[in-house]
Amino acid sequence: MPTEQLAEKIAQYKQTPEKTVFSDVINTIETHYQFTPTQFQNGAQLNQEDQNNGSCKIFFFAQLHELNEQTTLNLFGEYYRTDVLQNPEGEDHQNIRQFIQNGWGGISFAATALTPKA
Repeated sequence: MPTEQLAEKIAQYKQTPEKTVFSDVINTIETHYQFTPTQFQNGAQLNQEDQNNGSCKIFFFAQLHELNEQTTLNLFGEYYRTDVLQNPEGEDHQNIRQFIQNGWGGISFAATALTPKA
């Protein structure tokens, strides 16, 4: 069960996605969870253990909190809003682009990436 502070942050991310900043989301995750680098599949994108840890943290966090696909994309903040949406034909940020195409059906983790801190 999320702490009150964490629940407030999640509500904030849902209510004001245009103000969501990637580094703030990562900070929130790192404040509340212990991260273990984990291999994960995202559509055609295979991320090895300790590769694309930011994406791993965000996807695992969103899955833990049962966030929908749009809210999950919004957690990527400026990378989603600027780098991806304003450059739809780009080749960068493949984890975001694969998630847009495949959604939750394309995500699988080799192990547990986040465990709540005591």
